[in-house]
Order: sequence, then C-alpha cells, then structure tokens
Amino acid sequence: MSSVSSWLVPDPDRAPHRVLIGRGDLVDSGRDGRVVPYKIYFPVAHGLSHLPVVIWSHGLGGSADGAAYLARFLAGHGYVVVHPTHAGTDSSLWEGKPGHPWDVIRATPIPESATRARAGDIPFLIDSLEVIAREQDGMDGKMDLTRIGMSGHSFGAWTSQVVAGQRSAFGRPDPRITAVIAYSMMPSDEISAFPDPYAGLCKPTFFMTGTQDDSPTAGWGYERRLEVFERSAAPENHLLVLEGGDHMVFAGSRGQLGSYAAMNRHKDVIRIAALAFWDMYLKQDDAARAWLTAGGFAGWLDGAGRYAFREAVVS
Repeated sequence: MSSVSSWLVPDPDRAPHRVLIGRGDLVDSGRDGRVVPYKIYFPVAHGLSHLPVVIWSHGLGGSADGAAYLARFLAGHGYVVVHPTHAGTDSSLWEGKPGHPWDVIRATPIPESATRARAGDIPFLIDSLEVIAREQDGMDGKMDLTRIGMSGHSFGAWTSQVVAGQRSAFGRPDPRITAVIAYSMMPSDEISAFPDPYAGLCKPTFFMTGTQDDSPTAGWGYERRLEVFERSAAPENHLLVLEGGDHMVFAGSRGQLGSYAAMNRHKDVIRIAALAFWDMYLKQDDAARAWLTAGGFAGWLDGAGRYAFREAVVS
C-alpha cells in the first residue's frame, strides 16, 4: 500500500479540470409522472472517460442548487456530480411564503408520501443516468455506472442512509451504490418498527457532523447524530466532527445562521475529506486510503475537528 504522505492534498480552491453545469427534468412514468429536476456538474478535458458518479441529496427545504462549493470541487477532480430536487420536501415548502423559511418549514407537516417519494427518487435517478448523459453535450458514454457514490445533507443524509441499507418503511437499499457520505447524518425515528435500524447499513460510509450541528427542526444536539456511526454495521465507517461546525456549513448556505470564524476552513475540510473518501472507494486509490485512515488526515485537520475510522464489529 502507498505511504501516508503519497496522496497529494489538493488546493481546496483549485481543480485540474474545467467544470460545466447542466440542468434537466426527468419524468418517472412508473410513479404517476413524478418530475425529478436535476443539476449536473461534470469535468471537461481531453481524454476524460469512465468517470465515477456522485449523487447528492438536499435537505428539507433545499434544492439541487445546494452544496455547489462541494460539487464544483469534486467535478473539477474528475467526478460527475448529480443533484436531484425532491418535490414535496424541497424549497417550494417556503418559497413565496411570508415569514422566515425555517419557521415556515417547521410549521409545515411533511406527509409520509413525500418522504417515500424522496427515497424513490434515487433508484429512479440511477436508472436515468444514461439519459442524463445523453442530454449533456460531450457526456454521452463518459460515466462509469459501476462506480456510484451516494451522499446527502440532513434529510438527504437520511435518504443516503436508507439507500445504503438503513432499515426504513420508506425506502430500500440500492445495490448499485458503492459508498456513501452522510453529511449531518440522521438518527432513525423508526425505532419502534426497526429496533436496530443501522444493522442493515451495508456500504462503506463517511459520517460528517459538527459540534454545533443541532437539528434545526427538532432542536436536539449533534450528539444524537453520533449514534448512527456508533451503531452502524457498514463494513467501514468514517467519522468527522468539525469543532464548532454547524448544520448548514455542509450545504454551503446559512439559513438563519450567521457566519463563524472557522466556516471557510471547515468548508475546505469538507472538500478534502470528501475527495479523499471518493478517491478511496470510487477510484480504488490506495494512497487516499492510507492518508485518510492511517493518520494523514487526522494530522492535517490540525484542530479543525476530529476523525475516527472503524471497521464493522463482527458479533
């Protein structure tokens, strides 16, 4: 295996490839014509092909436009990044309505059908990746559909956890997913139906949170998020806790939250951690694995947060 120092940590503000952005709408005839808008980021350079795909699912009240800082960075390093918008749990909950968006969202009941539809958007999106590629100039045939990463923030983290095997009445695992990043991972609220919901997690997963990552709707503290990492049965589990990091830093927007001194540093950490993880699992980069898991990343954090890695506990 390559040495810890052999994975070269890139400049978080630069990338080797130019990035193009496209948009479109997918129509799922199998779900009463449900429309799934998407935004795609992809690199442009001579000879690029067999590009791994990363899907990003937005949080409650978000949209495909979230986490652009992260999507551009990953695409610039050789990934196709696809962001769907989940109708019913998206920004239409608050757009054009009086009051602050978070207050409006808190006061809006989310029907079970919207939760189920969100989870169903992911397998449909994966089914449609070749269609998406044909719709973007220069992308046809460039995606490697054997290397698909799933990720998401908050409600999008829940979505990611479910397609990675977390037991839920609202969705099922998708075997086409290679690995997962759950930003602001979500503890299960289906414990009564599934007493050990995380035992089903079956994909390598990176859980990211921060010490100020409280739930903006339920009010509990970030410590509750840690149970997902601690009880996960995924074969390999990574944890990043940003010191002072809050809920919205992962999405790149602020909501009701003001800026804080370490915000830009935290966004850089998120970029680098995500790239190393995807290089490790989607590009099978041994140097990235060594840097991430054997001390390089933990040392590079230099007080910005703490990192832990563990393999699944075999009972």
